[in-house]
Amino acid sequence: MAAEHVIVTSTTDSEAAARELAAAAVEARLGACAQVVGPVTSVYRWEGEVRTDQEWRVEIKTTAARVPELTERLGQLHTYDLPEIIATPVEGGSAGYLAWLTAETRG
Repeated sequence: MAAEHVIVTSTTDSEAAARELAAAAVEARLGACAQVVGPVTSVYRWEGEVRTDQEWRVEIKTTAARVPELTERLGQLHTYDLPEIIATPVEGGSAGYLAWLTAETRG
C-alpha cells in the first residue's frame, strides 16, 4: 500500500530562498505546512568536484496526490540547475494532523 502523505524535501543556498519556496508551496495549497531548517552543511559532488556548502532545508508536508504538481512548482521557482526534490512517505502519525494535512492541500 502506498503512503497517502509525504514530506517533500529540498535544499537551497539561503534562508530567504528557503522561506520563499515554503511560502509558495503553502500559498498554492501544494503543502499544508513547511519547515525551514538550517543552516546545514552539505557535501556533494557536482561537475566532477567534491564541494561543501552551507544550505537551508525545506520540508513540506503534503499528500501523495500533490507531489507531482509540487515537484514541478519547486523546480520552476528554484535557483539551482538541478535542485534536490525528494518525497519521503509518511507511514503513520496523528490521525487528526494527517486529516488536517489532507484538508489543507485540497486543490
